Amino acid sequence: MNVSDVQDVRDVHAPVGRLLARTRREWTSDVLLTLLVMATVVLRSDVPPVSDTAAAIEMFLVLPLVLRRVFPSTVFVVLLVLFGTLPLWSTVSGPNLAVLVALYTVAANQSRVRASVAALALDITYVVLVSASPRVNWVDALLVCTAATAAALALGLWIGTRRSYLAELRDRAERLERERDQQHELAVATERARMTREMHDIVAHHLTVVVALSDAAARTAPRSPEQAAEVMRQVSATGRQALAETRRVLNGSNGSSEGEGDGRAPVPDLRGIDDLLEGVRTAGLPVSYQVAGDPGKVAIEPGVQLTVYRLVQEALTNTMKHAGAGATATVRLEYGDSRIAVEITDDGGGRRAAAAPSRGPGRGLTGMRERVHAYGGEVDSGPRHPAGWRVSARIAAGPQGAS
Repeated sequence: MNVSDVQDVRDVHAPVGRLLARTRREWTSDVLLTLLVMATVVLRSDVPPVSDTAAAIEMFLVLPLVLRRVFPSTVFVVLLVLFGTLPLWSTVSGPNLAVLVALYTVAANQSRVRASVAALALDITYVVLVSASPRVNWVDALLVCTAATAAALALGLWIGTRRSYLAELRDRAERLERERDQQHELAVATERARMTREMHDIVAHHLTVVVALSDAAARTAPRSPEQAAEVMRQVSATGRQALAETRRVLNGSNGSSEGEGDGRAPVPDLRGIDDLLEGVRTAGLPVSYQVAGDPGKVAIEPGVQLTVYRLVQEALTNTMKHAGAGATATVRLEYGDSRIAVEITDDGGGRRAAAAPSRGPGRGLTGMRERVHAYGGEVDSGPRHPAGWRVSARIAAGPQGAS
C-alpha cells in the first residue's frame, strides 16, 4: 500500500473517526439545539396557518442539525436543498432557522471562502423563493433574509476567529513550555558537562601529584624521616586544595571574590600558574616556564584565564602520568594584541615518539578541546620527534572569541 492509498483510507475513515470521537456533552448540546429549532417550527406554524402535516415534515427536516459539527458543509447543503422545497408544502414567511444555524456552523468551522459561498447561496435561494411567492413583500423579505444571513455569518466568523486565536494561544503556551523545559535540560546538561570537566581536571591533577609525593615520601622515609614528613605535609596541602576547589565547583561559585576563608578556593587564573608549576616540580617533574610578550597590554577575561590554567594543568598531569621517570617539561605563554598562545611540551623521558600515542585521546584531551573551542580558540596535541608530547592552543583574549 503506497502513501496515496493510505491517505485515501484516512479520508474515508475520517468522518467515522469524528463521530466516534465526539463526547456525550457534544451530542447532548447538538440534540438540544435541534429540539429547540423544532420548537420554533411549531411556534411559527400558526402565523401564517400551516397544516399539521407540513409542520411535522418541516420539523423532520431539521434532524440533520444533529450532525452539523461533524459534517458542517454537508448538513448545510442538505438543509438548503430541503429549505428550497418548502413552498411545496408550506408558506415561506422568513428565513428558516435550521439553515441559519447550519450557516453559522460552516462559518465557525470552515474557511471564510466556504462560509461566504454558503451565505451567498442562501441569499440566492431565498430570493428565488420570495420571487415565486406573490403573497410576500419581496423587498421586506429580502431585507429580513439578508440581515439574518449576515448575522449568522458574522457570528460564525467571530466564533471561529476567536476559537482559532485561543487555540493559537494554547499552542504558543505549550510551545513556550516545551522550549522552557528544553532550555532547562540544556542548562542542566551544560552545567553537568562543566562540572565533569572541572572535577576531572581537579581530581586527576591533584591525585597525580598526591601519588607522586606519596611515592617520594615512601622512598625517603627510611633515610630521611624529616624530609618524608615535609613531603607528606605537601600531600596534605595538595589534598586541602583539591577539596577547596571541589567545593567551589559543586557550589557553582564564579570565584571572583572567593577566598580560602570560607573553605573555597578562588577560580584559578594565570597568576596561579606559578603555584601550579611549583607543585608539579615538588612532585618530581622539572618544569621550565617561559613568557613572551607583555601581559599588561592585553585584558584577558577570567574564563580564558581559567581555560589556559586548566590546559596547562591537564597537559602537565598527562606528562606526569605517561612521560615516565626522567622527563622534563616546558610551559610557554605568548601574549599577543588580542590573543594568547600557550604551549606545553615534554621530552617523554627520552622515549621514542612512537610510544607517545599510548596517552590516547581520553576525557582530558576532549575536555581541553571543549574549553578552548568554547572561546573560539584552536588546540592541537600530538607526539614530538624524536620523543615526547606537545600541546598547544591559541585563544582570543576577550569575550569576542566566545561562541
